[in-house]
Amino acid sequence: MKDIHTFNRIAPEGLQLLNNEEFVLNEGYDPDAIILRSKDLHTMAFNDSLLAIARAGAGVNNIPVEACSENGIVVFNTPGANANAVKELVLAALVMSARPIYQGLRWVEHMEGDNLPEIVEANKKQFAGTELAGKRLAVIGLGAIGSLVANDAYHLNMDVIGYDPYVSVETAWNMSSRVKKANSLQEVLRDADYVTVHVPVNNHTEGLVNADFLHQMKPGAVLLNFSRDGIIVRDDILTALNNGRLDKYVADFADEAFVRHPKALIFPHLGASTDEAEVNCAIMAVKTLKYFLETGNILRSVNFPTIDIPQQSPLRITIVNRNVPNMVGQISAILAKHFVNIDNILNRSRGNYAYTIIDIPLLEDSLLQEILEDMSKIEGVLKARVINRREM
Repeated sequence: MKDIHTFNRIAPEGLQLLNNEEFVLNEGYDPDAIILRSKDLHTMAFNDSLLAIARAGAGVNNIPVEACSENGIVVFNTPGANANAVKELVLAALVMSARPIYQGLRWVEHMEGDNLPEIVEANKKQFAGTELAGKRLAVIGLGAIGSLVANDAYHLNMDVIGYDPYVSVETAWNMSSRVKKANSLQEVLRDADYVTVHVPVNNHTEGLVNADFLHQMKPGAVLLNFSRDGIIVRDDILTALNNGRLDKYVADFADEAFVRHPKALIFPHLGASTDEAEVNCAIMAVKTLKYFLETGNILRSVNFPTIDIPQQSPLRITIVNRNVPNMVGQISAILAKHFVNIDNILNRSRGNYAYTIIDIPLLEDSLLQEILEDMSKIEGVLKARVINRREM
């Protein structure tokens, strides 16, 4: 039985996929896996038996990914599962940044008197806005969310230009041919009336939206951030708002510096807050985690390579290790020492880490345990386990 710990509310439509014969939820102190949404794990001590963490969402900044890698813990996310929810909020934010809808609603709420219709008609001109049609939208990051925003903004008759040096083949197929593709950040920014950023926070994107970025934007443009607050340099945006270079800043992350700023429109992190998105994320997270625990195969990991092969032998050994020379040779040598044939072997690497799957014939438990102990002693091996098809 595998013990799965959950943090935050995980939609029951996902958790019900964990059958009672193989899995229990939140029963012990040493889980085999964790499923979470926004719980911050940076101060959490991981137990030795923890194999994986699945984030029901795309961002993993609440998970210490590097520490997980060093402990042989595979981290999964659910890219695209909440993309439609975020896209719809971005489109709403575009409309609200062009038309002062929120300000108008607040004004009407405080109106009193018998001649309310006449007062409203006489004063509504103060809430006149502009139309999105004909304006240029720059979309930076053309992943699951950015590509949807770009396609739908085009159908609002906006002139859409996108930039992503790492755009995937799948995204390229799904992108409207009418969305222009920029070759550089400068090209995508220089003529845009609206700029929306959809990139993850990592070493390459942290602080991406800084003074230099803002200087390349068209004066008086609107910036939307429904990605992560870590991609911006707060003081640089405040300076741009205050000196008029930036007309508005719209974001989905509460920040004391912006919540009362007259040129900022701040949402309370509502991007993925729909019933449908929560269900989609939970189902994808549980399916990915369950598949890994049952087969050893890795899909949608943020720290280890994708590896997916059918298990055709009774026993499968999976090994998480540092990506160093002769690792496969040392592993194979241990099996040879015990006169064990290898039915199938596959090794994949990603950055500083690697993952190996080995399918072998049925062995006595004592011999299998000895092999596993020998492999665990290899310098650079972080975690090794056995998947027995007899128990599946």
